Amino acid sequence: MMELGYLWRTGVPSQEMEVDGLSSEVFEGIGPDDLMSHGSTLSLTPLIPCTSAPLRRSLPQSIPLRSRNETKATQAPSIPNPFPELCSPSNSPVLIGSLAGKSIPSEKDSHVVQVYGEDTLGRSLSVLSGATARDVCQMLVQTAHCSDQESWALIELHPSLGLERCLEDHERVVDIQSSWPADGSTKLLFRKNYAKYEFFKKAKLFFPENMISDSADVTKGVTSSELVQTLLQSGTCPEIQGFLHVRELGRKAWKRVYYFLRRSGLYCSTKGSSKEPRHLHYVADLADLNMYTVTNSRKLYTAPSEHTFCVKTCSDRTRSQDMKLLCAESEQSRTCWITAFRLFKYGKQLQCNYQLSQSSVRQQVSPRDAKVRETEDSLVAMDFTGKSGGRVIQNAKEAESAEQEEGQAWRKREALRYSLPNAPQGSRPSSVHQTQPWFHGGVSRCEAQRLIEEQGQVDGMFLIRASQQHAQCFVLSLCYRLKTKHYLLIPYEEADRKYYTMDDGETVFIDLLQLVEFHQINRGILPVRLKHPCVRVAL
Repeated sequence: MMELGYLWRTGVPSQEMEVDGLSSEVFEGIGPDDLMSHGSTLSLTPLIPCTSAPLRRSLPQSIPLRSRNETKATQAPSIPNPFPELCSPSNSPVLIGSLAGKSIPSEKDSHVVQVYGEDTLGRSLSVLSGATARDVCQMLVQTAHCSDQESWALIELHPSLGLERCLEDHERVVDIQSSWPADGSTKLLFRKNYAKYEFFKKAKLFFPENMISDSADVTKGVTSSELVQTLLQSGTCPEIQGFLHVRELGRKAWKRVYYFLRRSGLYCSTKGSSKEPRHLHYVADLADLNMYTVTNSRKLYTAPSEHTFCVKTCSDRTRSQDMKLLCAESEQSRTCWITAFRLFKYGKQLQCNYQLSQSSVRQQVSPRDAKVRETEDSLVAMDFTGKSGGRVIQNAKEAESAEQEEGQAWRKREALRYSLPNAPQGSRPSSVHQTQPWFHGGVSRCEAQRLIEEQGQVDGMFLIRASQQHAQCFVLSLCYRLKTKHYLLIPYEEADRKYYTMDDGETVFIDLLQLVEFHQINRGILPVRLKHPCVRVAL
């Protein structure tokens, strides 16, 4: 009977059996019959003759791995791969995620993104994993053939909760879309947002003095406007403070609490408006939060006013239980809180986004159009009636009267041009306004105000709509200082010709297009010139 590594030794010369890497041993005895009688005196003797060297134990041995490129490298010459795109997952038309095994996603992977327009119709786009909101907007501007390429934005909309947020230009669209619930109604909208970087141009309107905290030492001897401008240039924001109505968890009641917004996070005071550290309660970290504006908040959440916004963590699914609802006392206050939150969270990145958008606009505008696009502050009243050339009108009343005289003269020249015998009668029909982007048909007053609010509420935003109360009349809806004003455009007949007027016939216009063109250059009776038309694009 033989056992592996052991051999019975009898009178016949024993044969030695060795196993590589193992210590082989044998039993020493007379024979198999003597096993029982000599069982207590059996000894183990190694097959290999004993030497003075120590016994070698078995040790683990590492086996070097060969890379695929080294396998059979010397056996056959390398043959070039005729289909490299099928062997490279990053270039393959099949997504990595569709394979059985999971691997690290690449920025070159393509994904399908659904974007909706103002007409509730959507468009599917194939974008890369690293595509930003700015990249998607540029694609939509080209595919939708938009007349202008400025101030477009992607809006993240949660209809069931009444939440919406403008995506920053540097945010990745695929990452945002992957955080949505699979069975939800969340979607992306493509529309104008003129107020995205307006605070860089008019910081004083976005940061009221009563909301800037005076606890910092940097405010000593510095006005609030100078402080804001200095901080914006460095890519930061002053501390914001003020009362907000907050909805208590699990209840419908709202409580008025004093809040502070700092770089370190959002805080609330447990004792009135006290700023002492022992009275400050830490609410959340800004890096892990997103801020949304809330629409129809009175009906959905019984809010004290419509100036409602909410903060929620980026990682959690969008549920009503995870939201912290806050209600400001005015639209300017809500705008200030949201703007400060963006600056504290993104800092210099917002400034880089703004500079990139401005550089792209300058490249798109021709030199001739650049001369026409002057800011309102750079326009001055001039008097060219003298013999010595033009002079700047310093008196405000004189400048206003000169503006009115120029408007009257401009109207007379246009009216004379269209009343000439050889003037084409159908060159500008009365329905020419229906083809303009600023005309929105018969939308209601509330709908017009909602459109202006959604697209930024900056000074000079406007649209024209048909009046629902007065036949053959139109309404000019204009935004000024975060409020929407409505001006009735009345038809006016003179010398058997039809005109439109806003000031009881003092200034008349042949059609609505002439009225808009005039007020884009001259303010007239309006508080501000017409600058930004509300546009609705069909995708």
